[in-house]
Amino acid sequence: MSSFLGCHSEWNLGSPGGWDYQRMTQEIAKVVWQKINTVRPTGVDLDFDHPMLYPVVSFAEMLLAVHRQREGANPGLLAVVAEEETLADVTENINLARRLDAVDGITGILAAPHEFELQDSRVCHQGRPVSLIFMDFNNDVFLKLHRKHDLTPLYQAIRENRILNPRGTEPINVKSMFEVITGPLSARFHPETVRRTPWTRRFYSRRITGPREETIEDLVEWTRQNWPDLVLKPERGYSGIGVKISEASHDADHAIETALTKGGYIVQEKVALGLWGEAMPEIDREQGRIVLKNRQTDFRCLIGPDQVFGFLCRFGDVPTNVGSGGGVQPMAILKSHMTVREAVDRINDTILQMDYGDLLAIEDTQNALALKEKFTYLLGPIKIALRPRIITAQQLSDLKTYCRAMWDDSIKLEQMWHAGQLDDYIDIEEEELEIARLQPWHGGPAIFAADGLFDFGAHLEER
Repeated sequence: MSSFLGCHSEWNLGSPGGWDYQRMTQEIAKVVWQKINTVRPTGVDLDFDHPMLYPVVSFAEMLLAVHRQREGANPGLLAVVAEEETLADVTENINLARRLDAVDGITGILAAPHEFELQDSRVCHQGRPVSLIFMDFNNDVFLKLHRKHDLTPLYQAIRENRILNPRGTEPINVKSMFEVITGPLSARFHPETVRRTPWTRRFYSRRITGPREETIEDLVEWTRQNWPDLVLKPERGYSGIGVKISEASHDADHAIETALTKGGYIVQEKVALGLWGEAMPEIDREQGRIVLKNRQTDFRCLIGPDQVFGFLCRFGDVPTNVGSGGGVQPMAILKSHMTVREAVDRINDTILQMDYGDLLAIEDTQNALALKEKFTYLLGPIKIALRPRIITAQQLSDLKTYCRAMWDDSIKLEQMWHAGQLDDYIDIEEEELEIARLQPWHGGPAIFAADGLFDFGAHLEER
């Protein structure tokens, strides 16, 4: 029996983010935690320094290992490539390039995709041969940019297997894969993966098997009748864009019509909101008091070959697939001899009993540290929760098992695609598929993400 409950809501096998945000969150949180306990001791012993709370470290080590496997002890240029308009604003990409650049013999750069050229048949940047590229966007964006700029040098880098993540993951990087895992072929996948995957079906009028193996004569009408228990999502999407859910005041008829008109949607069984929500202490500056707010949480697992890089904890206001409208949350391993529930309640109670002015000063310190670290995203400063997400050492061990199963089943999905067994589930234009065929993954170096809607023992009571 696993020591945590819940499901993943989506996987990102193309270009997942968040691998450096948890590091920044942890470093700020340690200062905040020390100040809270100085003002009013919580009596809870937490570890903020576990290696898996700093996923960027292992991720960067993997990039360097791939370079050395290709180039030996020779120096090299490692490029982080992102859309031009994001170069000055996405802090984790800036930090990754700097981290790589600090390694002896390595030049790390952050560059736009059109900044590369071919010299003497080598992919170069300003005349320097490129060893490896981490590309922070998927094949559809690559193709759009290629139509605007000539990205022939990057096409060659793909053919030479110099791109991470490998472009070959894209056909299985769609939410319709969850139908493969929860449908008639489910026995081919690891039980842990199947158990963590919400029932999912591609959304159009058809006869299908339901969440409890019942026969559904018309999926569209059944969705209309069962709308409070379901979610509609684009097969390809991010940041909750296009997600339709009853709690967000999406009328069933309008949501269904939108999904059918746009096409490319899946319908998914909704994970009970109480399961992936927690009560968090916050400052209400308008009312001048400390309050306890119910927030939806999101737990991103960042996974590589034969290892777990680490995690990213997020929280949000709107119950979508990524808890949009919120921010990030520190994470800590429980060292005290108590349950997660007891630890969370004790910390919440302690913070609620603090003097408003004392906690306001601590939050101001938190915000100042965030600005100093340029802890921002495209739309501005990233919110940071005052209380950490707490898990146990046993849960950490069980998360490793879960991540291993997800990685192995991704390999299986790619094998099935190459065997022609998934053609009915993949609705991607042929040019994108051609890019994917240029660089098969085959289980090689990559960074994947699984966004978990998990309960570690402090869920909201309503389920």
